[in-house]
Amino acid sequence: MRKKLFFILAAALFLYGQEDVLVKITKNISYVNIKDSGQIVQIKRIQDTSNRLTDDFVKTSRICPPFCIQPITPIKGVKTVAELEVINFIKNKVSTHKGILVDARLPEFYRTETIPGAVNIPFTVVKTKSQKIKDELFKALGAKITAEGKYDFSNAKEILAFCNGLWCGQSPAFIRGIIKEGYPKNKIYYYRSGMQGWKLLGLTTVVHKANEVK
Repeated sequence: MRKKLFFILAAALFLYGQEDVLVKITKNISYVNIKDSGQIVQIKRIQDTSNRLTDDFVKTSRICPPFCIQPITPIKGVKTVAELEVINFIKNKVSTHKGILVDARLPEFYRTETIPGAVNIPFTVVKTKSQKIKDELFKALGAKITAEGKYDFSNAKEILAFCNGLWCGQSPAFIRGIIKEGYPKNKIYYYRSGMQGWKLLGLTTVVHKANEVK
């Protein structure tokens, strides 16, 4: 009875205030809470309907290479997702420690602004020649190192990787890098629209220097 009452109260608290939000995420969801750097962050959309992007993400044209349009999937077998799937991943995987939201950009971009709940694993890390750093990386992702020195990915966590946007190759490079080491493709998701798509919808971002994997 107590457990049932707890779930009823939890649902009531989640729904409280949802109807008062003008710009919702979906028809039935106004916001989602996630812990980021020890603080509860509410992921929602900017309520000012006249708001416009004013930063570097308003640009339409960047020199290619390196800023070339990315294919819909970085490698066959990896699932490409959009904003609602990212939010569900944060809510159902990141919050339960079953999945990791990876900001694969360089640290200076991550420090400036990122998606709540994301950890910074720069795409350059997977290219390192240091076996120690590589081992630490994959252990952080839930892999084990066998007696033969190989990676056991049977309990590896699900990963959702993103970078700056449709024109950014950093998260595709990260994805290809971990797959090269044997990471299961069916445990990897690619948010192709990245920060530009996230901000275009007015979704919450955070600024901090914590949660970096160097």
